[in-house]
Amino acid sequence: MPGTVVTFYSYKGGVGRSFTLANIAVLLARWGHRVLCLDWDLEAPGLDAYFRPMMSAAPSGGVVDLIDDFLVGRLRPGAHTTRLRGAEKLDVVTAGRADAAYAGRVQKLDWESLYEQGFGDYLERCREQWTAEYDYILIDSRTGISDIGGICTAHLPDRLVVLFTANVQSMKGAVDIAERANVARDRMPYDRPQLPVLPVLSRFDAREEYARSEEWRRICLEETKGLFRNWLDRDVSPDVMSRHLTLPYVSYWTFGEQLPVVKELNPTADQISFALETVAAVVAHDFDRTDLLAENRDAYVAAIRAEKSTFAYDVRISTPRPAKDLAGDLMKYLGELGASPVLSLSGERSMLGKADDARHLCLLVDGEVSRWQSAEVELFLHRTLGQDRRVIPVLTEDTDPNTLPGYVGNLRHLRFGPSRGPVEIARSLMDQLGGTTALIEPGELDVAGVLRQAARAQLRPLMWGLVDEIVADLQFAIGAGESERAQELAEDLLLATRSRSTDTGSDRRVLAPPGTRTAIEWAVQIAEARATRHGFSGFLDQ
Repeated sequence: MPGTVVTFYSYKGGVGRSFTLANIAVLLARWGHRVLCLDWDLEAPGLDAYFRPMMSAAPSGGVVDLIDDFLVGRLRPGAHTTRLRGAEKLDVVTAGRADAAYAGRVQKLDWESLYEQGFGDYLERCREQWTAEYDYILIDSRTGISDIGGICTAHLPDRLVVLFTANVQSMKGAVDIAERANVARDRMPYDRPQLPVLPVLSRFDAREEYARSEEWRRICLEETKGLFRNWLDRDVSPDVMSRHLTLPYVSYWTFGEQLPVVKELNPTADQISFALETVAAVVAHDFDRTDLLAENRDAYVAAIRAEKSTFAYDVRISTPRPAKDLAGDLMKYLGELGASPVLSLSGERSMLGKADDARHLCLLVDGEVSRWQSAEVELFLHRTLGQDRRVIPVLTEDTDPNTLPGYVGNLRHLRFGPSRGPVEIARSLMDQLGGTTALIEPGELDVAGVLRQAARAQLRPLMWGLVDEIVADLQFAIGAGESERAQELAEDLLLATRSRSTDTGSDRRVLAPPGTRTAIEWAVQIAEARATRHGFSGFLDQ
């Protein structure tokens, strides 16, 4: 899938546009995306200042060199890229080499003449190469209304992020340029859809003069609410979203070119990195799933953070200490089946901070959910909403699901039983982890196991007629997905094939007739059939 071009624009200077872009670039790269930054603010370049500590050498070229390449007929958009240290895939194309000749080179640029010579088609080919190599191309645009601004806001982007401060000029200018961009795109010879625009209120100080700040927040929303129309979920109000898209004023970060997201790795709600993470997550979600953002901001960010991440373990087995041996057996068989499990014992304080090192959480419940397990579930769910990660309760044989709290009792669970030991539970867990589900719910009895046991039984000839009837009913119940009925019939089959004290002498008992054996084998195949889930709808996967 080709990458996405996102332009960061502000009508006025001093709103923190380059600061925001640089920090969001670092976050996207940290989350596993390939990111390229382009400094198109040729008259006042400075994006490279944020990345200078990550450069092994000064850039030898930049955007102005791309223009020189065009004039001599060369297409090499990657030739002027600077690779940054300390990031998996974060590159930058600066404005150009900062030497005495730079200002003169920029002043000589005639954009109208360049486009007449085919510069638009050249940029389109550059864009194709950038989007083939990177997931996100972030463009730092010049302020105001200009030819460069038109290139950055109309020609190149798939998405537009407009930053403004709480003053009328900044707001109106941002809205105006967004409208101009869509008009210009309609006249372009390239296939470009309507441009989604993300309005970001920047450097907003709500800590002093609260009443005044709320009034200005209302003014900003009234001026920019039209920009939400073509991408915001219809159940989410622009007011709620605008609060998520507000970057607070923090005086500490106004001194020099700094990257707070490098220092604030686990930010709290009052830190600027918290707000930057939110905006970066909206960009990474392609302005989508805003209903989840409105519901749970932390889960929204965690979902995109985990999208390309790898987990150290497939499943965490959370167990109270009395069930430790049972949990150990379960882990053993999961390992033999190819899974990577990790044990979490109630009371191990260090485990509470590791909710994100395993993709799924298996809750081994012995009688009741312990307070420690409740805390584990709460942390897991808080960080997981909207992701394909599951909480799977596994109940011991004596645990009554009807007595469990709703957040566990309402989940689809597995249960130990007379014919369902650690091996069978491990197999069912592997189905859950692999995104498949049995045609019937796993209950106390392993239906396939009961059928296999019946196939090996020796019964009086008349009893095999009863077995035939039960097996025929079982086939129907399994095929219809009637889990409770299948469990009842499996119990009947278990009773029918059980050895009795009155059965003395091998001459009174025979193996299953061929027709019965064939019917049993067919029923086993149905009982073990699995269906793949099409998508994941949440934790209450009942």
